[in-house]
Amino acid sequence: MQRPRLRDLLPVTVTPFDPEEVTTKSPRETDPRGVGLAAKDVEAIWQAVVRYYNLGLHPSLALCIRRRGEVILDRAIGHASGNSPQDPEGTPLVKATPDTLYNFFSGSKSITAMLIHLLHEQERLHVDEPVATFIPEFAKKRKHNITIRDVLTHRAGIPATPSEAIDLDLLGRPDEIVASFCDLEPTYRPGTVQAYHAVTGGFILGEVIRRVTGENIREFLTQTIREPLGMKHFNYGVAPELLDQVAIDAFTGPIPTWPHKNFIQQALGASMRELVEISNDPRFRTAVIPSANLIATPEEICRFFETLLCGGTYEDVRVFEQRTVIRATLRQTTGQVDRVLMFPVPFSMGFMLGNKTIGFYGPRTGKAYGHLGFTNVLGWADPERDISVAFMNTGKPLLAAKMVAWLNVMRVISSRVPRDRL
Repeated sequence: MQRPRLRDLLPVTVTPFDPEEVTTKSPRETDPRGVGLAAKDVEAIWQAVVRYYNLGLHPSLALCIRRRGEVILDRAIGHASGNSPQDPEGTPLVKATPDTLYNFFSGSKSITAMLIHLLHEQERLHVDEPVATFIPEFAKKRKHNITIRDVLTHRAGIPATPSEAIDLDLLGRPDEIVASFCDLEPTYRPGTVQAYHAVTGGFILGEVIRRVTGENIREFLTQTIREPLGMKHFNYGVAPELLDQVAIDAFTGPIPTWPHKNFIQQALGASMRELVEISNDPRFRTAVIPSANLIATPEEICRFFETLLCGGTYEDVRVFEQRTVIRATLRQTTGQVDRVLMFPVPFSMGFMLGNKTIGFYGPRTGKAYGHLGFTNVLGWADPERDISVAFMNTGKPLLAAKMVAWLNVMRVISSRVPRDRL
């Protein structure tokens, strides 16, 4: 085994600018006093973001928070492009704004899951039906008993990403990608082991949606969620003419070494540097990848979680029945150690769940649900605090010591916003 070089263990960072010069505040922000908070609470949350920005792991960060339905914070800091360690010298600097588009990456899984739950609500499928009911060729190699629930809870037993799924030239030929998933042989007996399906599950569920509705998942999302909620973007990928509105992602932090390097290769099929390059490629950003490329503004992602928080409605527009949201966010796993992520993550059918002590969403967030995205993008709803949150960023560090400051942002949010429902 080749020993890592010292320079590979040192984090790759960006040069932070004066926060006051590169912060943009949205006019959507309202007076927090109307929802039981003080201005100092909002500023404390934002200063936690500023401290994280100053560590140099992210060219840009954006945070949108709703409390009791009102936008109390909607700001961006840094640059959407031009300040990445991989940018050529002389690249123009473009400031990030609250209306900059960000990739939700694996957070896309939560949106795809809700489309499946919507079909369940409409009685067009049942989550306990085998995937092969809708994709008969999926039954090959002992996959005939894998259910939709297994896929939603990362217990289908096929976590490894086939090379076809990250072949940029194949993204425009989804039938070939689906064929590659049908040819997979389970690593674990389906339904028994939690092993994060970073890519496979999204394509499988997307194909189920296509077979059931006769529409591709982008069209179905537009008709059922994006347009009813009045969103301009919020879809898998973007049109080519909108590429310059999407923030550029950057590889930062230390280069992963064994064993984390192996986990990344197994789950995602490429190295961290390669994955960041792929994520910035126009072919990736204009494709339909149900597990990894939902692109939207932070406010739109926050609006999606606000809709779930309100039992499936937003401003009197009903998108889901309340029972559908309850079913989708109900705990399915008890926090066993995930065989791919290598740490305990409790899952519902589509969401990463909070913890009574400490978790992704801060301390004492046992009722929260949301999803993490590559590598520390995060969107969630916390019913106890009546908040919905989208915390977007463009740096892609993994296991950097400075990531403690990322966790601190969620700690400050959960500490400053009191629980209304105990």
